[in-house]
Amino acid sequence: MTSLPATTEKRLGLVIDLDTCVGCHACAVNCKEWNTGAGASPLADIDAYGSDVSGAWLNRIHTFEVTPADAPAQIVHFPKSCLHCDDAPCVTVCPTGASHKRPEDGIVLVTEDLCIGCGLCAWACPYGAREMDPVENVMKKCTLCVDRIYSETLPEEDRIPACVRTCPSSARHFGDFNDPESDVSRLVAERGGIDLMPEMETRPVNKYLPPRPKTRPQAAAPSAAAPASMPKADGFLGWLDAALDKLG
Repeated sequence: MTSLPATTEKRLGLVIDLDTCVGCHACAVNCKEWNTGAGASPLADIDAYGSDVSGAWLNRIHTFEVTPADAPAQIVHFPKSCLHCDDAPCVTVCPTGASHKRPEDGIVLVTEDLCIGCGLCAWACPYGAREMDPVENVMKKCTLCVDRIYSETLPEEDRIPACVRTCPSSARHFGDFNDPESDVSRLVAERGGIDLMPEMETRPVNKYLPPRPKTRPQAAAPSAAAPASMPKADGFLGWLDAALDKLG
């Protein structure tokens, strides 16, 4: 089995703001486009335009209706991908060392040449964040776009994960959680970032910012007294008023 590093120099990960995510799926689409067209092996699509679509995705968005006891119902869009956990069970269960956590930045990756497609890591992941590619028969997962963030050819503003770069509502943020001055660390401190399923004790690096509570609409204020009726017009205008009244 594969061991985990005791510590990592950086803890790169995402902060996802559930208050501003609009569920547009742009992050999932751009993720698939980048990881299919860049250096990684393609993510399979089977019968993409047919009635029995299947394939591999590294990022999926789930949508829920939440009804708090003391607030109006609201729709919450919930993006989900690998959380790059500090205590990643998908790594320790891997029999070949294909699944591993990098000590330099904490990113969890799969070396596809070593993956035998046994599926143990998918069984061990409590978040369902890994998918078996139905064509390659190897496990696929979010890489935090490791080929983008360390690229020396991309412009500086593009050296972030594809999902973060494309989000139209700025609901996704990327950075180093070991740096207390990073944007992600500040967001977690200010908004109370939370772990997904902390009871699983995997210590996920990625954090979620909870939706802000919604307020019920205020009751409409009683309407003011109706204004006094306007005096009747004479002549042509009077005739026009009468004709319009008849039309309803």
